Amino acid sequence: MDQQIINLFDEYTHKPLTRDEFIRRLAKITGSVTAAMAVLPMLEVNYASAETVTKSDDRLLIENITYPGDGCTMKGYLARPKENAKYGAVVVIHENRGLNPHIEDVTRRAALAGYLALAPDALSPDGGTPTDEDKARDMIGKLDATKNQNNFIKAFDYLKTRPDFNGKAGCVGFCWGGGMANQLAVNVPDLKAAVAFYGRQPDAADVPKIKAAVQLHYGGLDERINAGIPAYEEALKKAGTKYELYVYEGANHAFHNDTAPTRYNEAAAKLAWQRTLKFFGETLK
Repeated sequence: MDQQIINLFDEYTHKPLTRDEFIRRLAKITGSVTAAMAVLPMLEVNYASAETVTKSDDRLLIENITYPGDGCTMKGYLARPKENAKYGAVVVIHENRGLNPHIEDVTRRAALAGYLALAPDALSPDGGTPTDEDKARDMIGKLDATKNQNNFIKAFDYLKTRPDFNGKAGCVGFCWGGGMANQLAVNVPDLKAAVAFYGRQPDAADVPKIKAAVQLHYGGLDERINAGIPAYEEALKKAGTKYELYVYEGANHAFHNDTAPTRYNEAAAKLAWQRTLKFFGETLK
């Protein structure tokens, strides 16, 4: 697909661009409104393909949990292996669409790899993630940044209350959640590992606060996010932080999301997830 179209869709999903304006500009690129509407299903996510690990997988224990947030009750989707044992924990952080079927599936994938996996819903203060993605994106944009960050930090306090937690915690985030993973690396001193998929980088001045090992994944075509790589990497090197950084050539933003047919890159997604699990195996078990 024309990279102009993918870049426009990225702008629509990350900047205050109305749907009407997005369709108008898409029609200009494709040549007509009819052509634009034909392209649209290839851009938008399709949750019918969201289950690579089914909800009924008998190897897993799955729970909908709550925990105290910053002036609210946070909701979360939790999965772990069915066997009673102590597990390293992975907080899974969703994109700017909220906690949806795709992120629940990623949470089950992490659980199947042997982790206590928890996906908090950032929109819990407003009742939870709606099915309307445009509404969810709008709600995400209106969250109080400090309280939102605190709500994710408090997920680690909740994990410490569970008898199935081994005391070692990490996080993995995607897009908006990748930026949050970077912020948790800065703000959670006992975090062992932070994995950020195409996430906004923290301020260079904050990087010396990072105690966790960091793993970073970027799509080579993702110019918007990749502009922040050099300053982040320089700060990581200067601080002596243990990190791994991978750029997947030919891959777009959101390349790991297998429900986004146009931007999903199977080879890059599988390699990045393999690297993620290896990284967690070295830090959380």
